[in-house]
This record gives sequence, C-alpha cells and structure tokens, in this order.
Amino acid sequence: MKIRFAIVGLGHIGRRHATLVAAHPGAKLVAVCDPLDRQELTWPDGVPEVSHFKDLAKLLQGSDFDVACICTPNGLHAAQAVACLAAGRHVVVEKPLALSVAECDAIIAAAHRYDRRVFGVMQNRYSPASAWLKEVIDSGGLGRVLQVHLDCFWNRDGRYYLRSDGKPHAWHGDPALDGGVLFTQFAHFLDLLCWTFDGVSVEHARMVNQCHCEIHPFADTGMVHFSLPGGGVGTLNFSTVVWDRNFESTFTVIGSRGTIKLGGQYMNEVRYCHAEQFTAPALPPGPASNNYGPYQGSAANHHFVIENVVDVLNGRAEVATTAAEGRAVVDLIERIHRASQPD
Repeated sequence: MKIRFAIVGLGHIGRRHATLVAAHPGAKLVAVCDPLDRQELTWPDGVPEVSHFKDLAKLLQGSDFDVACICTPNGLHAAQAVACLAAGRHVVVEKPLALSVAECDAIIAAAHRYDRRVFGVMQNRYSPASAWLKEVIDSGGLGRVLQVHLDCFWNRDGRYYLRSDGKPHAWHGDPALDGGVLFTQFAHFLDLLCWTFDGVSVEHARMVNQCHCEIHPFADTGMVHFSLPGGGVGTLNFSTVVWDRNFESTFTVIGSRGTIKLGGQYMNEVRYCHAEQFTAPALPPGPASNNYGPYQGSAANHHFVIENVVDVLNGRAEVATTAAEGRAVVDLIERIHRASQPD
C-alpha cells in the first residue's frame, strides 16, 4: 500500500522531505502546507507540484493523506503534531520533537488517545560509525565505560541568523521558535549520547553568549559535566562561534578495555579505535556533507526515516525513533539549561 504524505513547512528541510517522499516507490506526496503564497515557494527540483494549503486546519480538512511531515520551526512542532494526530494522521516530526518536556508529553498523549504513530527524525543514528559504536557499547566490548566526551564546534554567524538586508531571519534566533543551539544545532548529537548511554545525569553546566549578543538572547557556547550509571563521567562542550565554517564534532568513549573516537562533522567516521579484543571494521562511508558556509548540512540518511514510515504503516517494521526517545533529548536539554542557571 502506498503511504500518502503531506509536508508541513516547505523550507530547506521540508523540501528535502518532499524530494525523498516523491522518490520512494512506496510513498506518494499529495499536499504541502506553507503560509507563503504558492508563487513564493521554492519548489523542490524534480518533484511534481501538488495541492498547496496556507493553513494547517485547511490542509487537514481539505486533503486526504496518511502522514504529515512536520518540518516547521521548532516552536511550532508540538501544536502542529497534536493537531495532525487529533485529525487521525500519523506524524513525522523533525528534530527537536518539541521545545519542552511538557510539549513532548502532549504529543505522546495525543498519539495514545488517537491511536496514531509518531516518528522522530534523528537520522544520524543511521551513520554506520554511530551504529557500530552503539553495538560495541551494548555488547560490553569496551569493558566498563570510564569516560565519555562529546565535542561540537560549529559556525553559525550572521549569514545564518540574518537576511541579506540585515533584518532577522524569520525564526533563526527567535527564542520561542528556535529554542537555542542545543535544540537547533546539536540535538542530533545529544540523541546519539542518549541512544548509546542510558541514565545521563547532569552534574554541572555553564552556558554563555560569546559572539551573538546582538543577534539572539540565548547562549552560543556551553560546557557540561555529566555522569553515567556505573561510575562513568563525561563532558559536553559545544559552540557556534567558530569562524567561517564548522570545525568538528567528536564522540570519544574511554573504557577499561579500549578507546573509540568518532569524528567528522556528523560523527560519521571512526577516527580512533584501540581495544583489547577487536579492531574497527571496514565501514561504508557516512553521508556526504558541505563543511562551508552558514547552511552546513547532510543530505543523506533522511531516506531511512521515510522508509521506516512506509514499512511501519505497512506492518513490516517498528518505529525506529520513538516519541519517547525524542522526549529524552528534550529532557536532557532542559536539565542542562536548569543546571546552567545561577542559584
């Protein structure tokens, strides 16, 4: 059975979803919803034009589809997902699931009430390097986990936050719609941390706004200390102040029987592996990425999300990234924000 999709929000990520849905043999794109007039939309190359609605309520009333891909600004995810679930549609929600645990709980409650599915978008899990690291940890291959270090140093300057005329971007940097760099830039990497290790406990955090005070009110840089069950300790260091282009993202795990470090902009490469009982396998390359300019991004791995939706709704698979897992990332971000506040 072909699964019918509608895209809510036809921006950069929405166009990516539309392209992948249109290309999937088990899916069909039937509608898009975006407040822009049709002539103002940037339509994805190679995607046949479909019905366009400027209002979500009108989309839900006027189009027959199975799944809504919520690709709007972060602060709109929860209300739009709940509205779609209440209308009997399944939802794919781009990261983050929402901007608060309370909003995540509202999505989960609506999914249960209306017996619909929620698919989170955490496509970095599909990176061969990330999947392999999780397998190693789950198998105990590194022995007792002693230390975990997550470092994310990216560029987000005026090219990202401001339009060409110098005015603020429609939602980048808006506290109510953006939510901050942990939600918008680094949620994928926090998901890898939560996915690989249960029970991350935030011990201390410091967050500062070093370079963006005139652009947005939230911190652009942070240092976090956390602990893991079993006595492991860890750090999270993140920033968007790097000049001109993204620098790196790394995930280091030090165990009693070995050390692994993932690297690459999307943690899609095994940079170091020295262990007592194994060596790093030959893994297929991770997604290609553009490391230059303000719109760095990976075009790969989203197709796994669409494929999972099609398979689940045809009874062939389980949801790969659940709403509960999306909630765990939001919960961790909330705890980091609370820990960074002065007493």
